[in-house]
Amino acid sequence: MTTAVFKRILLKISGEALAATQGFGVDPFRIHEIAAELADVRSLGVEIAIVVGGGNFFRGVAEQAKEMDRVSADHMGMLATVINGMAMQAGLEKIGVFTRLQSAIKMEQIVPQATDGAA
Repeated sequence: MTTAVFKRILLKISGEALAATQGFGVDPFRIHEIAAELADVRSLGVEIAIVVGGGNFFRGVAEQAKEMDRVSADHMGMLATVINGMAMQAGLEKIGVFTRLQSAIKMEQIVPQATDGAA
């Protein structure tokens, strides 16, 4: 049996990685692929924290976003990050990996707000 070198890891997954060859959005096949790899790592006893990006959304609407004010564009990026996190959560939980999605943006109906020491 393989022994893990680390007890905990932090993984950053870009929005582009979730889009795969589509260029923007979320590719369900890619989500499944990443979730399966993470489940393998988790089965070694490794605790995994994931930071998911939202850049793929912004690139998908870059032409429209040119005329948008910066605050609105930033909010769209933050929402895209939550959407990507929800997609990754769904992929992981579908294969039996418990997850907890957190966000600094208040949207309690969708995801609990992250607080200091919430881990």
